[in-house]
This record gives sequence, C-alpha cells and structure tokens, in this order.
Amino acid sequence: PTAHAIADTLRGLAKPLDIIVTESLEGLDVDIRGTGPLEPPERKRLLIVAEEHDLARISNHGEMLIERRTPLVRMGKTLVPIPPGTFLQATTMGEETLSRLVIEGVGKAKRVMDLFCGVGTFALRLAEITEVIAVETDGPAVKALMRAFGGAQSLRGMTPMTRDLVKRPMAGDELNGVEAVVFDPPRAGAELQARTLALSSVPRIVGVSCNVQTFARDAKILMAGGYELERVIPVDQFRHSTHVELVGYFQKKVVKGKKRGRLLG
Repeated sequence: PTAHAIADTLRGLAKPLDIIVTESLEGLDVDIRGTGPLEPPERKRLLIVAEEHDLARISNHGEMLIERRTPLVRMGKTLVPIPPGTFLQATTMGEETLSRLVIEGVGKAKRVMDLFCGVGTFALRLAEITEVIAVETDGPAVKALMRAFGGAQSLRGMTPMTRDLVKRPMAGDELNGVEAVVFDPPRAGAELQARTLALSSVPRIVGVSCNVQTFARDAKILMAGGYELERVIPVDQFRHSTHVELVGYFQKKVVKGKKRGRLLG
C-alpha cells in the first residue's frame, strides 16, 4: 500500500521509479530513486503519505524529506541509526545466518578486518568478541556504524576507515597483524582486493558474496596465492528468485615455513 501511494503521488512526473523500503524497528524507512529533484508540491504530497502510512522516514535520492522517527536496526547487541537507502541484507533471518557463519569462520582471531563493512552488519557483531578494523567506501555508513558503536556497551575495539576498496584495496603492511579478514563486496566482486589478499600472510579469510560468478573468480585468485578453500555454504535468502548468497572459508597454507602459491596474472 505504501509503494502504491508513493507511485500514485508521483504519477504526474512520468519517470521510472525505484522505491527502496527498509523495515526498521521504528517503522518503514523509504528512499525514492529515479524522480530527480522534487518540487514543493510533490514534497508536500509525500509528507502526507508519510503521515497517512505512519512511515518512520521518507527520502528522495538519499535526501531526507521527513523523519518522524529515526530508523533503527538491530545488529547483535547494537542498535544502528541507518542512513537513507542503506544497503542491508535481504532478510533478518538471512542476515543473522550470514553473521553466525562469519563469526564461525573467523574462529578465535584476535584482530579482524571487515572489508566492505557497510553499517556494521558483521563488524558490530564481531566487535562483541574481538577487535575489528571496519573499512567501507560509503562515508555515511561508516558514521552510522561508529555512532552505533559509541552508544553500545560491552563491545571491544573498533577502528573505522572510509576508503574506496575497489580502487585502493588494503594491501601490504596494512594487513600486518590481522588474523582474519572478512570481505562482502558488491555483485561485481573484489578482484583487486583478492589479489592483494592473495599476496598477504593473513591466516584466515571469510568471503561473502551474492554473485556466484565473481565469488568463483575471486576464490581462484586467493587459491592461486596459497589459500585453501575449506568450505562454501549457500544461504538462500532471496525468496522467489534464483539468486543465492555464499559464504566461503579460506585458510593460508604453509609448506616448510613458506607461504605456497603464486598470484594469477
């Protein structure tokens, strides 16, 4: 009903419309895409929709139009105030399942780096048991993560970093002392990041992916660099579709005191 009401309100623009709806603890959080800038009459009508449908917030291309309540999502023991249009896992059960698998995958690592961390889906849960370095391209997502971390209790250390990992992957000395890496890239995967990880001495890597093809490509790079793919777990969280999420466990193999393998050209 909310989506229909928004579409009807903006019908006069005659433009393609994407409506991103996030279920938060405070109600639905809606971000509209495709309309371009909205004039005051459209804004006013959307405010009426927000009131009539008791929406927590409604935004246009990430620009907040009205926030009646701050949308919050729970990640482990932490409440996260999410930015408009935030990327989250598709379902609550899917997210909880993936998080459990990630935590199992890093094992007893005392220092974990979470790459493409978003608003802290895995990082905040990992921070309950270990020290975390959280790296993400989206600045507002990192700010939301740290705001959540600052308001939480009983969490261990969290080091945030805003960085475009597609163009500037973590590499070399930046990975020293890290006992496990978690990476959950967009559908295009993390080819350059996989190449720098393949050259590293990080003992344990947990890869999460929503694209089987790019996961296979990145896994091949890691394996050529001396990592053994121990296990791949599919998580079917995309209902009514053929898509599947994957979690893979990689362990660095050591032969006669040396890291084995070569990096694919």
